[in-house]
Amino acid sequence: MLIAVAIGAASAASAAPAAETPVASAASRSEAETPAPQTQAWSLPWWRPRHEAKLAEIRAMRAEGKSPQLVFIGDSITQGWEAVGQPVWAEHFVRYDALNLGYGGDKTENVLWRLQQGEIDGIAPKVAVLLIGTNNTGDRKDDPAVTAAGVRRVIDEIRLRLPTTEILLLAIFPRGAKADDAMRAVNTKINARISAFADGRNVHFLDVGASLMNTDGSLSPDVMPDQLHLSEKGYRQWAQAMQPTLTRLLEASR
Repeated sequence: MLIAVAIGAASAASAAPAAETPVASAASRSEAETPAPQTQAWSLPWWRPRHEAKLAEIRAMRAEGKSPQLVFIGDSITQGWEAVGQPVWAEHFVRYDALNLGYGGDKTENVLWRLQQGEIDGIAPKVAVLLIGTNNTGDRKDDPAVTAAGVRRVIDEIRLRLPTTEILLLAIFPRGAKADDAMRAVNTKINARISAFADGRNVHFLDVGASLMNTDGSLSPDVMPDQLHLSEKGYRQWAQAMQPTLTRLLEASR
């Protein structure tokens, strides 16, 4: 996904840990549910170095006696807070010592791998914002049920490692110029499935897609220049649409 020089094209329930949730056996898991690092040639120069840099960032915070109150987990749309979205990030999230764990091109299995390799160990954020799945649709053409199962596994992993953290699960953003775009239709089906993962206690679902679209369902170039990634205006609209829910969760977890 195109965010910076390091990023390639976009192919790119309760207080108890989610171990209570039935999980598919390893033999029956799909690729979307099986932890794996990125291996595409375009990601090799930067993907693992970014992972190591994030581990170092967390170690540095811990050495200072700090822990992020807020963590964002996802793909290039999340990573973009470090690029075109940085001014909006500074306005809204720096105050929370927020940590950005977005990686261009990531699918659900790549996020799982990162989480199992220490990216959220040793921290205790109040809220984790999760946005993942659009690359499962756009790159590998996963079935909605397969992508949703991958998202479920990511949620379970976060709950296991951060049992006191509130998870704000975001609906996959609209993509494609028009409301009838084929990949957007797939993501809509995924969103219908993952919305059921909200338990009203520790996992919360929010769809901010309407804030990014025109009234006819189309996407404006000034919000999503490539009908997938956000402009600074798009990041601002995302932040504004999410802020009331985010504030409520941050305050509730004091």
